[in-house]
Amino acid sequence: MNIFNDHKRLYLTAGALFTFLTYIVVIMPAFENQYNNLPLPGTVPLSGDAKAGKLIYIAEGCVGCHSQQVRNVEMDKMFGSRPGMASDYANIGRTSIWQNTATLMGTERTGPDLTDVGNRQPSKDWNLMHLFHPRSVVPQSIMPSYQWLFEIKENPSKTDVVVSMPAEFLNGKTGKVVAKKEALQLIAYLQSLKQTPLPDGTKPLDFLYKKPVTKDSGKGSSVGTVDGEALYAANCMSCHQANGEGLKGSFPSLKGSKVVTGENLELYVDIIMNGYDARADYGVMAAVGTNMNFTENEVAAIINYERSAWGNTGKKVTPEEIKKIMDFVKIKASASN
Repeated sequence: MNIFNDHKRLYLTAGALFTFLTYIVVIMPAFENQYNNLPLPGTVPLSGDAKAGKLIYIAEGCVGCHSQQVRNVEMDKMFGSRPGMASDYANIGRTSIWQNTATLMGTERTGPDLTDVGNRQPSKDWNLMHLFHPRSVVPQSIMPSYQWLFEIKENPSKTDVVVSMPAEFLNGKTGKVVAKKEALQLIAYLQSLKQTPLPDGTKPLDFLYKKPVTKDSGKGSSVGTVDGEALYAANCMSCHQANGEGLKGSFPSLKGSKVVTGENLELYVDIIMNGYDARADYGVMAAVGTNMNFTENEVAAIINYERSAWGNTGKKVTPEEIKKIMDFVKIKASASN
């Protein structure tokens, strides 16, 4: 064929074929995905600090151990309220004109999935402690510490964000741990990671391979099919610890707590649903119950577990009485806002 004897025609034909195939195989599907998968209504764009924190998340290699994809299997239910979908990633764009879009979905889950970590662990104090020294809040953690995102100051200023770290994790150093701007930006990004609720009336995909319902462990912590011990482990244990003793100077102990074992259920439920910030000697508790959309069954199960664990002896509650208190607490919270 003459085309093989004419190098200009050969290269022009090969180039045209390559361009055509690129358009069909790469460009057209990309545009189709972009225009057919828009962000869900109610999706909150990243703030300036969160955008900067996202770049730090990428630069520090967090994606190497943490995924951001909730699979449609029961074991992933602890990481989000629903399986992930294409619209969850529609707001993720190129890192820069010279850098492609970061693969934040991850390829390995050495650490927990972070898709909904802004709801699951919203405490700024906890996140800063975990970033400075993971073993301070999770003794079994294998995550490396990111101490270069902090500095030790003998006399922090009023504008400094001081991290309440136990002395045993300071390696003999004296002074206060202060978070640098980069640490605060990274935390801002982590706190922004929240699953957007589906529009009203839209049913999410079901989680597959559901676990069989287990019987009550004998501690009286189960309400119906809700396991209070499992709920505590997923939502409370990272701060208050497995032994219920918390961390001195950071998170209060639930073992022997008057709030846990006392008769003031309104205060107890209010703390679970709306958080607590009335003790200067401890970190701020986020509104865990509201963030995680706890039902009266789940709140009752958590209370019954905490009242029967670690030597605590408290009166067992029912979902019916918790429902009445939750309704009142919601009204009170709305009025205060």
